[in-house]
Amino acid sequence: MNSITYIGMDVHSTSYALCAFTMEGQKFFGQTSINPDIKELVKYLKTLNAQQGGKAEFVCGYEAGCLGYTLYHELTAKGYKCVILAPTTIPSAANEIKTDKRDARKIAKCLAYGTYSPVYVPTDQDNAVKEYIRMRDDVQTMLKQTKQQIHALCLRHGKMFDGKCRWTEKHMQWLRKVEFTNFIVRETLDEYLVTLGQLSDKVERLDKRIEEFSRMDNYAEKVRKLVCFKGIKTHTAMSLIVETSDFRRFPSAPQYAAFLGLVPGEHSSSDSCHRLSITKAGNTHLRRLLTEAANSYSLARTGRKSANLKQRQQGNAPEDIAYADKANDRLRRKYVRIATRSKANIAKTAVARELACFVWGMMNNQIF
Repeated sequence: MNSITYIGMDVHSTSYALCAFTMEGQKFFGQTSINPDIKELVKYLKTLNAQQGGKAEFVCGYEAGCLGYTLYHELTAKGYKCVILAPTTIPSAANEIKTDKRDARKIAKCLAYGTYSPVYVPTDQDNAVKEYIRMRDDVQTMLKQTKQQIHALCLRHGKMFDGKCRWTEKHMQWLRKVEFTNFIVRETLDEYLVTLGQLSDKVERLDKRIEEFSRMDNYAEKVRKLVCFKGIKTHTAMSLIVETSDFRRFPSAPQYAAFLGLVPGEHSSSDSCHRLSITKAGNTHLRRLLTEAANSYSLARTGRKSANLKQRQQGNAPEDIAYADKANDRLRRKYVRIATRSKANIAKTAVARELACFVWGMMNNQIF
């Protein structure tokens, strides 16, 4: 029977700190630092294998970080088993000595004893689409910042828009015509408006490209189902699909909500039980999108469907539409019930958590 050697790797863009560990004898060995090159890493593993008589079986592992899934795919392609560890599950103590060598030893020991949570590795296509969607969201963030800068510039110079809503066509016409005492300020605002126009056009172009992605064979049916929910359109649906990748890896809806950090924390001792705010663990991006989707339930009317929602639901199976309608009505009532006795943000967070559970049900065909 081949012995298993666990290789802890503390990886950085400039170096890899390596350490081997075996359960036989509970010993660390082979501690070294190499350049961040797969060829040197494979050479290191072959050297260890030769030292153990050519019968060693390796399990390599490293913390999720800036290298993403690259090292995982490189090692897997070479025939070595590799695991990406969630950083939050690796134990650490306050004021401890932290070095790359110690971190590699800690990772190797976690691999051996199984005291870690593995990071799910998505398919290449899911990962690629995820990168594209996040790039689009970065552009959206820049657009939002530019709007804030324009608004702040006008306020600093005493220019107040008297309309009801900003960033409408009327507001944009006002921005193009507003006059300042100094022509340089007008020129500054014009430059901001040029940037605003460029970013708006780019977001629109990227959204059209995401729409094209949503029509791919492995996404089309899932997107069509998810957009049946109020507050979820193509962008949010695609984000949920590619960021989660495989909904079946979550045995239950509450576990999926926990993955998104939408479940309350708890601090209990003896007979006392204290509920805390949501954990905010896991996928920050999806948690934000679902919270934004939950905001639409604060504006909806129970039992009413907009023309846009009816159009999005066309082409789906009747049972899927019925499931989504049940969820929409339930979440609207839930929002009203909580908002009347608590803060609106608490109601939206509660709706976001339950919406995540309904999404899990739709994606796993648990629509009873």
